[in-house]
Amino acid sequence: MATLYTQQSKNITKTWLLMSVFLVIVIGIGFFFSQYYGNPNILYIFVIFSIVMNVASYWYSDKIALKLNHARYIKREDNIDLWNTVENLSITAGLPMPKVCIMEEVSPNAFATGRDKNHAVVCVTTGLLSILDKTELEGVIAHELSHIGNRDILLSTVVVVLVGFVSIVADIFLRSTFFGLGRSRDSENNNGGIMIIVGIVISILVPIFAMLLQFAISRKREFLADASGALITRYPEGLASALQKISSHSSKMQYANKATAHLFIVNPFGSGRQLKKEISSLFSTHPKVEDRIKALIGR
Repeated sequence: MATLYTQQSKNITKTWLLMSVFLVIVIGIGFFFSQYYGNPNILYIFVIFSIVMNVASYWYSDKIALKLNHARYIKREDNIDLWNTVENLSITAGLPMPKVCIMEEVSPNAFATGRDKNHAVVCVTTGLLSILDKTELEGVIAHELSHIGNRDILLSTVVVVLVGFVSIVADIFLRSTFFGLGRSRDSENNNGGIMIIVGIVISILVPIFAMLLQFAISRKREFLADASGALITRYPEGLASALQKISSHSSKMQYANKATAHLFIVNPFGSGRQLKKEISSLFSTHPKVEDRIKALIGR
């Protein structure tokens, strides 16, 4: 197991880099807002808020992700088979036993969250438990445990809060621009007109950049988690079969959320029709299931 979690240090570095970039971007947006509205206090508010959001994203993003997906913690007696599967594979993977959650959701899916292996949670839907056999469930749980071991969960869960916040700020600015709320006198002259244009461009591009960041992080890590999960169980066919079943039963989850979509083992918005599937795959947080199965078992 010494070489199983090869991405751990890289993901820690990426997380701190992401939080630093977020800090700079938010302060930059705050500076623009303060110039646009002619109020320097806005910049101070943004600086304070960006620091608070960074701290919150590190310590509380897992709780936010669980809350958004209506997940509940369970005890061993609530589902002995699931509990034993997580416990046994945690021992095999050399990880502390994570907390276990269940979502009352027909669509089969699963995700892991938490800031480190000592504060991790594995969450599955009731729909997943109803369609998978023992080896398939082991494949899915091993996949999620590999996210924990590689510290993917820290990076991915922090993204939930930071990307969501940037999108909200951009939306607020666009709305205030169109409705002319709080605009300073300077914005009525030519410079103000230029700032409006620049502000609109930034407000459109920043969420797109945040979305692309989600895609880049999620797609690569799913392949790595599949490979590491197969090493834990020593049975890649189990995970491949699980992915096939999940994909064929996949439908939009009741509480599907764009901010947390990249956390799940498959897209929580469902596969959709074939044409739509081909187009949307370009903008999906997840690689194609067919490609993942091929990487696991070569077909």
